[in-house]
Amino acid sequence: MTDKTARRLAAIRFGKDFHVDGVFDAAIAALRAEGLRIAGYVQRETPDPSTCCDITYLEDIETGQRHRISQALGAGSRGCKLDPQALAGVCGDLVGTLEENVDLLVLNRFGKGESDGHGFRVVIEKALERGIPVLTAVRDTYEPAFEEFAGDLAALLPAEADAVVDWGRAVSRWMADA
Repeated sequence: MTDKTARRLAAIRFGKDFHVDGVFDAAIAALRAEGLRIAGYVQRETPDPSTCCDITYLEDIETGQRHRISQALGAGSRGCKLDPQALAGVCGDLVGTLEENVDLLVLNRFGKGESDGHGFRVVIEKALERGIPVLTAVRDTYEPAFEEFAGDLAALLPAEADAVVDWGRAVSRWMADA
């Protein structure tokens, strides 16, 4: 990867029924083992016995602390269960983390909120302004919005841990040389 091809923003492409969180977990473990300081959130879901939907959490990569970002919408609801206020709180906390020495920021998804101009968009922008590479994931449904947001600044990666680790290593080397 040269300075002409380096992409400080990357998204793992995945389809509707693919669980991308395992790819994140494997890549984060490998990159941490190589000494990278990684901040951000991965997504975790746990069954909710009182409803048909899972409870969605964002898990802090550094501390393991979980923040619930889903809301119960009631039986028969078909809308997005994301709680935008809970996500906004997590985003605010994360912007403060960017003041620390971070080699890579991982954000669990570029999804509906980000496609609509909300969610993690501000965090992505702040990280890139500070020179911190950002890794996220984008489901095929939201890929056009991601491409519109990122333009030619982003790399789209296959949903394979080895490809993500290769990108992480390359962008880390490029950033160190810059």
